[in-house]
Amino acid sequence: MAVRFGTSGVRGLVEELSREVCHAYVRAFVRHIVASDVPVLLGMDLRPSSPQIARFCFEALVAEGREAIFCGVLPTPALAFFAQERGMAAIMVTGSHIPFDRNGIKFYTPQGEITKEHESSMTDALEPGVADVSLPLPEPRRDAVELYRRRAVDAFGAGSLSGWRVGLYEHSSASRDVLRRILEDCGATVVALGRSDAFVPLDTEALSPEDHALARQAVAEHELHALVSTDGDGDRPMLADETGAWWRGDFLGLAVVAALGVTCVATPVSCTTAIERSGLCSQVVRTRIGSPYVVAAMEELLATCPGPVAGFEANGGFMLASDLVLDGRPVRRLPTRDAALPILAVLRSAARQGVRLSVLREALPQRPTASQRLTDFPTARSHELLRLVDADAALRQRICAAAQGELSHVDRTDGLRLTFASGEIIHLRPSGNAPELRCYSEAATCERAEELVAETLAAVARWMRAGRSER
Repeated sequence: MAVRFGTSGVRGLVEELSREVCHAYVRAFVRHIVASDVPVLLGMDLRPSSPQIARFCFEALVAEGREAIFCGVLPTPALAFFAQERGMAAIMVTGSHIPFDRNGIKFYTPQGEITKEHESSMTDALEPGVADVSLPLPEPRRDAVELYRRRAVDAFGAGSLSGWRVGLYEHSSASRDVLRRILEDCGATVVALGRSDAFVPLDTEALSPEDHALARQAVAEHELHALVSTDGDGDRPMLADETGAWWRGDFLGLAVVAALGVTCVATPVSCTTAIERSGLCSQVVRTRIGSPYVVAAMEELLATCPGPVAGFEANGGFMLASDLVLDGRPVRRLPTRDAALPILAVLRSAARQGVRLSVLREALPQRPTASQRLTDFPTARSHELLRLVDADAALRQRICAAAQGELSHVDRTDGLRLTFASGEIIHLRPSGNAPELRCYSEAATCERAEELVAETLAAVARWMRAGRSER
């Protein structure tokens, strides 16, 4: 099958996610991963292709004799949290941030998102064929969204954001309605912006100049303390402070660690080294990119870490592996990407201290990162480029000419992460979800990090145009 597992869930072109393919993956999930007496929740995002894919999944569940509970449009973490708390499995139809012509399916057991071992078992068990059933989607249940709302408000407290004006960039996020309710329940005055009936594939790791301009304009025009948003399925947060500066996802994760008192962290190799420099955590474990790897590392930390364990990614998604207590309020664990908790944790921290968000930002170690991508970049070509850059010093010098100093360290944990004598980092890797080449960087300033990414990707584009004659 052309459709396969990426960094998180099954991903593919919309036309590839056919009835037969959806039935095959759902069958493999319920026959080989989930116990036969466990009900299965089903949710979806607002992509135009999601209702059809959700219907295919619903048909397959009914054909397998499973109790299928349709929850409609909701954030992925809301569906996952309801499954965890009710001892159910879950299937979420979402392409998250990937391009419009693609979509995907995520799978959850009652213990959380499936592991890489589960993915292998499902892939080995795939069988072609379509169940002889055709059903419409039923009316959705809404209690999963309500439980998610209560978790957030109970953790941070009604009125905890009283006096704050928070902009909510709604676009086509599956979180837009419940996140507004959560913020208002916590006492914030919410200014809703940019609601869209057309789907917006917002990538929190590759914000456009228009996204940056929107933040600067919104905070100035509406006198906001903060501007917040999420990606399409509500598991990756976005936060801009009162200056209109979007916080990088890994820096936001570090701020949440400080706000919640987390002592042990799992995070991908692509995240800022400010995590170690901060001294906030007694243990930091670096992983490959993708939430299943972070989740697996958190599970190992739970066995050894005496304090709260969490994980976060460069995209901002925050995973809480431990229950904790915050000013006497229980915060229930949710070991999958969440957007609401990191947004609320940082806003509440600033509100309690009576400071602007920019003051919180400046109090943490500054080791800026940046990231961007080249789209329509075949995965095979990405792997070829990385192999050549790793082996050919002359090509590496051309591709990474923007970096200062000699190459001092190579990390092959996930792609090719190159550290130079200046401390600057350039990291290249193929996307696990789409035909894209991603570039990450780290430098002394935000401007320098952005410059490294832009110049490296420009060099890669020249390499692509030159073809094999230059290699």
